[in-house]
Amino acid sequence: MASSASSSSSSSGRVLNAGILGATGTVGQRFIVLLAQNPMFRIHSFGASERSSGRQYSQAAKWKMSELMPQEIRDVVVKPCDPTHFAGCDVIFSGLDASVAGDIEKAFMEADFAVFSNAKNYRMVPNVPLCVPVVNTDHYSLIAAQRAHYGMKKGFIVTNSNCSTSGLVVPLKALQDSFGPLKRVIVTTLQAISGAGYPGVASLDILDNIVPLISGEEPKMEAEVLKILGGLNDSATACAPLPDLKVSATCNRVPVVDGHTECVNVEFSGTPPSIDAIKKCLREFTCEAQTIGCYSAPKQVMVVTEEEDRPQPRLDRNAGEGMAVTVGRIRECPVFHVRFTLLVHNTVLGAAGASILNAEYAAKKGFI
Repeated sequence: MASSASSSSSSSGRVLNAGILGATGTVGQRFIVLLAQNPMFRIHSFGASERSSGRQYSQAAKWKMSELMPQEIRDVVVKPCDPTHFAGCDVIFSGLDASVAGDIEKAFMEADFAVFSNAKNYRMVPNVPLCVPVVNTDHYSLIAAQRAHYGMKKGFIVTNSNCSTSGLVVPLKALQDSFGPLKRVIVTTLQAISGAGYPGVASLDILDNIVPLISGEEPKMEAEVLKILGGLNDSATACAPLPDLKVSATCNRVPVVDGHTECVNVEFSGTPPSIDAIKKCLREFTCEAQTIGCYSAPKQVMVVTEEEDRPQPRLDRNAGEGMAVTVGRIRECPVFHVRFTLLVHNTVLGAAGASILNAEYAAKKGFI
């Protein structure tokens, strides 16, 4: 990551005030940990449910991060999730549950805030960027159409993807860019319990066990991949999901705290590249967030490992401080063309970290 505030400032050169919605939850806590060490943002306001609002943060939150709660936020009073309480914020990060996120995030957008959401509610809306920030920042072109549609001057919503989708689309994007369209993808996920939030999966369900169902996860992955890897329509007013790629996902919950592992099989539409060419493509993949100096952008988007038993969650989830995807076991597939295993940190690149890098990119490009 960049080491100085000067190289990581917004286009205006100022530090941006950040509000966090759902601040007491596990995604909200991850936002706090990451923003507390990010020179581009200053934590300004917390929002949470009526149960938590009016209380000091240290009293309202059950802290679940391995890092200590930052001392400077312990006494901050939690506010209701209402735009009138967030005057002075330049950017809003939402870690709200989907059951409440829709109306609240829309209210903040209509109040002319830049909203970066982790929730699913607006991901598939055609004029809302569904952005994995190391993959498809070109979709930020939709913001002008979104503002025009809602009559906004400054407000907009950008969403990041489902946590499991975020890891999958990174190597797929590299392969698509280098070797042409993909035809079919099969992915089987082994997803960490932190992806279910707190209190999450009951201990009697997950200890000594694997749960072969994460409700709604599979169709989300299958649809989101097509939108993220697709383009925009001719007028740049809506996304144009890939029409021909077929994606089949099977999602499992496993007894790992952090880090989603995914086993992937890929078929190309054209002549398949060699395994060496694929490895080179993944190693050398870069993104615009790196080139414009975003603080949270990983030095290497993908870490390609040659060890035969890697990646592993405990050993590899913090690659690139949680913002890089680790890819290993790259080999020929007897049914499709290539198969590999990847690992993504589900609460960093898969959640809060992606939203923060999305906001960094937006600020650098003058959207905020």
